[in-house]
Amino acid sequence: MANKKVITRKKRTESTQKQFSFTGEMFSKISGNGDVPDNIKNIRKKAWNDFQIISFPTTQEEAWRRTDLKGLPAADFLLPELQKFDEAEVPPVPEELLQPLVGNAHGGQIIFTPTGVEIDNNPQIDDTGVIFTDLITAQKRHPDILNKIMGKIVKSEEGKFAALASSLAQNGVLLYVPQGLDLELPLHSIIWGPGDKLAFFTHLMVYLEEGSSATYVHESASPTVPDNSTLHAGVVEIFVGPGSNFKFVEFQSWGEHVWNFSHERAKVESDARIDWIFGAVGSHLTKNFSDIDLIGRGSTARMSGFYFTDGEQHLDHDTQQNHLAPDTTSDLLFKGALREKSRSVWQGMIYVAPGAQKSDGYQANRNLILDSTSRADSIPGLEILADDVRCTHGATVGKIDPEQVFYLETRGIPRKEAEKLVVKGFFDPIMQRIPYEGVRSRLQKAISGKTDY
Repeated sequence: MANKKVITRKKRTESTQKQFSFTGEMFSKISGNGDVPDNIKNIRKKAWNDFQIISFPTTQEEAWRRTDLKGLPAADFLLPELQKFDEAEVPPVPEELLQPLVGNAHGGQIIFTPTGVEIDNNPQIDDTGVIFTDLITAQKRHPDILNKIMGKIVKSEEGKFAALASSLAQNGVLLYVPQGLDLELPLHSIIWGPGDKLAFFTHLMVYLEEGSSATYVHESASPTVPDNSTLHAGVVEIFVGPGSNFKFVEFQSWGEHVWNFSHERAKVESDARIDWIFGAVGSHLTKNFSDIDLIGRGSTARMSGFYFTDGEQHLDHDTQQNHLAPDTTSDLLFKGALREKSRSVWQGMIYVAPGAQKSDGYQANRNLILDSTSRADSIPGLEILADDVRCTHGATVGKIDPEQVFYLETRGIPRKEAEKLVVKGFFDPIMQRIPYEGVRSRLQKAISGKTDY
């Protein structure tokens, strides 16, 4: 026993293993010059300080328990704004992404690429008092409006990636709609992120004054670069004023080498409505937090989500429906299909605050497993602190019904085509919730692409 040596090892955590290569000097270079007001600089500075303090999320945290970041090459990522690009070597934005998804024309379109930003607004938009511009321009020309929303809805201290995007974002959008204006022409923005070892950060801000309405489509996309990694972290902050109506479509088709993180939240005032539509078919790994805060009496929210994974993809959507005022309504439906060893996670919560009587909340998540190697985790939840409410939830994970496939085969349809029809039918309830033909067509095309095997 005298010769026995006891060796103790300290367990290393993910937060000590990983460090981004971003520095304070880099932050100073891109955080703004003399044209940026002090209040905006202070918001970014606070976010940078939060980023320095907050540890990497680990699977010890409940929100991240099913999403492991051990493969994230954090130290490899570079800021596009500090790199030199030969425009001829940057793949152009596919023409398909530039087409209107809502209606026949854009009211305005903003395109972000590694080489810069391009803004094309319909003159009718500018004449109405609507502001639809990029973040850098907004910092210089509209700091008073930015100050109403920037960092007010999604706090930088909410997470490592929220702080990262809030401090370093150069690609961003400000949409401001004045009181009482019904903006009929839809707006469109695209973040196009080709390349590898780049870090794209985005910050979208939407502010609708009382009695206004707007439709906005945002897309994130890139080609896949095999055996490489790219990072995207984004923040979305939305305020829907009293009596306003906002329709928001998000569709991500990131290349399957992209690590994608986002913190998104909408605050909906009294008698206002938001219709929020998600589509996700890309990225290597996605962790998305999407919250709706119903803060005014009579406010309404509908969330419709679609995802399709294959290969090594891992998509984790974390949704929150917060009923914080009486007579509020929320309705959420997320549907996903999986194949080829891929994995999805959906975690949902309906929260009803004390005093939020007459709240009506619904959430459902349905998953279709197309082989024996994929996995879907579906975790609905309720936290009810009022006694006069109606809240329901449901979740299912299942395989293709062989009887449905057999029935189609008896009608002369080949097996693969029969399976595609079953998958298409599975997603039909989501498609029926989407009032835009262009969006439905884009999602249906994505489904067809994923089922070609």
